[in-house]
Amino acid sequence: MTAVVESLADGVVVAKRNLIKIKRVPELLVFTTIQPIMFILLFAYVFGSAIDVPGIDYREFLMAGIFAQTVVFGATFTGAGIADDMQKGIIDRFRSLPMSRSSVLIGRTASDVVLNLLSVTVMSLTGLVVGWRIRTSVLEAIGGFLLLLAFAYALSWVMAYIGLIVPTTEVVQNASFIVLFPLTFIANTFVPIEGFPTVLRVIAEWNPVSTLTQGVRELFGNTSPALPPADVWSLQNPVLYTTFWIIGILVVFVPVATRQYRRAAST
Repeated sequence: MTAVVESLADGVVVAKRNLIKIKRVPELLVFTTIQPIMFILLFAYVFGSAIDVPGIDYREFLMAGIFAQTVVFGATFTGAGIADDMQKGIIDRFRSLPMSRSSVLIGRTASDVVLNLLSVTVMSLTGLVVGWRIRTSVLEAIGGFLLLLAFAYALSWVMAYIGLIVPTTEVVQNASFIVLFPLTFIANTFVPIEGFPTVLRVIAEWNPVSTLTQGVRELFGNTSPALPPADVWSLQNPVLYTTFWIIGILVVFVPVATRQYRRAAST
């Protein structure tokens, strides 16, 4: 128990260090928030005019997908940050300090949750401007935001592992883009999946980004009875299915990333 408390305390210190770094490089936060705002405006006013979702305004349908895409891509900051620290020798400096080895990863992932929270806040305000509204209770709305942040936190541990096994931040960003871009587009993030070709539709139905998006839509009340009901378990129970993914990712990648960090820090 004492070791856990010490790891968490050290993790808070590392998280504070990462947040101070963002404060000193405000351009990072600016560009992090500008991208989702651009997506909201482009899809709402450019593509939205050509996309018809029965029974619901497209802007309300869109927001959950933008939220999901942003937190998924936001997880890459964890991998890039760790790869950058490895490249610059910061990890070697951490090794010389009397601190828990796992605290570096705990602090890195925790600070990126704060960054994702800021991005989600900016997106929410932008969404309200373009006409998006939450149609459910306060508790359900909070549940929607927590589901987004929890999924982002779990995915950040995957990116932490990737950041420890690749040589540079550029490799992290390029490799992540190759995987995450199709993951967020072969999904119900921006359009209903009923019109997808059969193979892509099956992938989209079981894609955790789809269930994250659908779960958030339901928790925000941005759904429509005019849309065909889901006929697969994953989309019938999107919050539960996404929660299974969150738990599974954490169970696998927290120990795997921690073990890889110990190996990387000892070489």
